[in-house]
Amino acid sequence: MRYAGAVDVGVQPVAELVALVNDWGTLPREVGARAAPARLGLGPGPGPVAVADRLHAVFAAPDDAERARLISDMLAETRVRPVAGAAAWAVDDPASALLASAALALREQLAADPGRLGVCADDRCADVYVDVSPGGHRRFCSTTCQTRSRVAAFRRRRRES
Repeated sequence: MRYAGAVDVGVQPVAELVALVNDWGTLPREVGARAAPARLGLGPGPGPVAVADRLHAVFAAPDDAERARLISDMLAETRVRPVAGAAAWAVDDPASALLASAALALREQLAADPGRLGVCADDRCADVYVDVSPGGHRRFCSTTCQTRSRVAAFRRRRRES
């Protein structure tokens, strides 16, 4: 059963959420000294910067319980609901579709692999990542940040000795 005016919401791949947060999020752009992408072809509702900032808080949450609370708040705010008879989701307000889609993707990620979301441990980076490594011990968004952090630690130890 479909309600009049309901908008279908797809579940975004988590890799696209990581790109959204890292490209549009305020903190990742400020720490990484990057400019915001041009705002082209975007519909009504909270812009990608506002959504990215809310998603960054989920990645930066100290534990899975806090992540679940933040995601639940987003789902309640957007009033996303399943579409009867289909494996789909819908919202009444088209302006909340991006946030609803992102919250659904994070909900699935948290249910499948809790503890695999994080923020880069490098001091000069605030990008987010999803840990898909077999051991689940990832701390950096990229090998570039990992190398930069290790070289800085090595140089710091050399100066101290």
